[in-house]
Amino acid sequence: MSLLPHRIFAKLVLFFATFSLNAQSNTALIVEAEDAVLGSSLSQSSSEGVTYIAPDVDFTRSAPDSEDTLATFTLTFPEAGDYELYARIYIGPEGANDDSMIVSTAFGTTAIDNAEAWTVANGLFNLGYSEPENLILSSGSTGTESWKWIRVSSHSNLGILTVPDSQLTQSYRISSREDGLRLDKLAFGPLRVTFTVNQLDNNLPGLSQDDPGGEIFQSSGPIIAHNKSKFLGSVWSGTSAYNKDFEFYWNGMWHGNAGKWGTVEATRDVMNWTVLDQGYLYAKANKVKFNFHVLLWGSQQPSWIDDLPVEEKREEIIEWMQAVADRYPDIDYLQVVNEPINAPADGSQNPWQSQPTANYADALGGYGETGFEWIIEGFRLARQIFPDTPLMINEYSVEGNQSLADEYLEIIQALQAEDLIDLIGFQGHAFSTQSSTVSDMEAILDKIAATGLPIMLTEMEIDGFDDFVQLEEYKRVFPIYWDHPSVIGINISGHIGNWRADQGAVLVNDNFSERPALKWIREYVEASPWNNFRGYLAERGLDPATHTITSDIDHDGRPAGLEFLLSLDPESPSFGPYWTWPQDQASITIPLSPNIKDGTVSIESSSDLQDWKTEASYRLDLFAGDGFEIADAEGIRSLTFTAPPNNSASRFYRIKYIIPQ
Repeated sequence: MSLLPHRIFAKLVLFFATFSLNAQSNTALIVEAEDAVLGSSLSQSSSEGVTYIAPDVDFTRSAPDSEDTLATFTLTFPEAGDYELYARIYIGPEGANDDSMIVSTAFGTTAIDNAEAWTVANGLFNLGYSEPENLILSSGSTGTESWKWIRVSSHSNLGILTVPDSQLTQSYRISSREDGLRLDKLAFGPLRVTFTVNQLDNNLPGLSQDDPGGEIFQSSGPIIAHNKSKFLGSVWSGTSAYNKDFEFYWNGMWHGNAGKWGTVEATRDVMNWTVLDQGYLYAKANKVKFNFHVLLWGSQQPSWIDDLPVEEKREEIIEWMQAVADRYPDIDYLQVVNEPINAPADGSQNPWQSQPTANYADALGGYGETGFEWIIEGFRLARQIFPDTPLMINEYSVEGNQSLADEYLEIIQALQAEDLIDLIGFQGHAFSTQSSTVSDMEAILDKIAATGLPIMLTEMEIDGFDDFVQLEEYKRVFPIYWDHPSVIGINISGHIGNWRADQGAVLVNDNFSERPALKWIREYVEASPWNNFRGYLAERGLDPATHTITSDIDHDGRPAGLEFLLSLDPESPSFGPYWTWPQDQASITIPLSPNIKDGTVSIESSSDLQDWKTEASYRLDLFAGDGFEIADAEGIRSLTFTAPPNNSASRFYRIKYIIPQ
């Protein structure tokens, strides 16, 4: 996904001019559906005291292709400002086959042949609000065959609708899509005003959220996940204003567009590394996890590669990978293939894409017998060129889509069969999670985690200009992933600049003060159990100056780092800093603290206590290693090391734990 400019930057340039909504009233403009000019396939009906409009035709396109399906409203607003759209709807008995409509993304007489000017509101059959006291936020649970209010922007790509001072009278168009959806009325609510069902039903003022305004807010930290073994990161942007306060919030990083091949090498053999260099140098200097996005993808790739001979395409792919490896030798996590299902690099074009994808899969073997040979070959090349870098795959909309998750899993397992993959990425976009149930997201996460590979949310955001909406959705979605033992970290799509800024996905206000969702994230992460060594000490009130990783203040033979790592003491043998192997013991089992997600544990041996040889090692953030048998029981992961054959009584052993500093 790409990152788009956000109006906050313009406000920065304009010295943070105050938001125009300040003087708006708190009452929505309500219009009855039957007051619209109706196309020939829409009809007006009444039932149980409700007059509504209903369609006579059914289709699944993402934009109308006939005036017959349109309802055109003429609206006179009491004042200028920014508004969000609500709708009172009824879903028929067919549920998911009755639950969508199409809305215009702007005021005016939207043309039916302009597909980008329309957006689908879908998946509405089990969502919405009907109880009078319900706040109308982003989800709700009212089902079919009942009148309910929905917030249209929470279920579509509709952003804000702006009414200028010079034109208070506007027209607005919607289209039917599935024939089981009835429409009673629309409501245009002022931005940052939240309504209950009762307030919209009776045209009463809503609940206003104050615009903070005032002086520019300066965060002072600490970073949100500062004492945690999981990381929480964000985008490093080429627009420097979007990186404001990065050092006070985030210890993970990815680049929105800067690492895409089409950005770096838009002109063949002319490389633009500027923004990547800035982010990489910052990450390495500040111990921030650097996630490279991305080597291979169907979107935002150099156009010049499509028409090259197959052999030359392959040469260019290898040259691109090698250039990245040479310039960035210490990448923490490397996205090899992005969106292999939704945007493959095969020259195809999906209905939602404005142009065909890049066309170089043929240079990597095409689809082959597996159906995804180009993906596997891409990883083979990456493993050769980046032998010591964790490799990952990344995809969107797998979070709540079982069939897509199964397809993703098949690719992952094929990569595992050749030991080509170390990590799995879920993008975590709002348009995927907001229409997914908690149970579906949890089930799919568990299914993918069963591969034994760690998981990362790579591009998460939650929409909502309304603070209540964004906060409640973060509370619903964020814990599913942050609390899962297989998730090692989350990157968001930007706290200031965000590609879904037009849907309200930013986490700060116009003066950079923290929105409620960002405050809640800080509190939630702080209270979570995923402590790193610093958190371990802080939880116990221990002084880090004396309780170092190697110190043994309690004189039990185990340094503080090991006590942190083990959580439980090994039952046998009772070892101190090092030990000789008991002749009657075949192995040693090391139970790990379930909360630790970083660092490397190893068993080393020596004959002279000076030169140590690694016998087995395990990297906690990748759930992988050599020389250990790995087992899980009741949430505890244990590592079993079997004694080497012909072990000498004069051979010494020790457990070593290296923690990222």
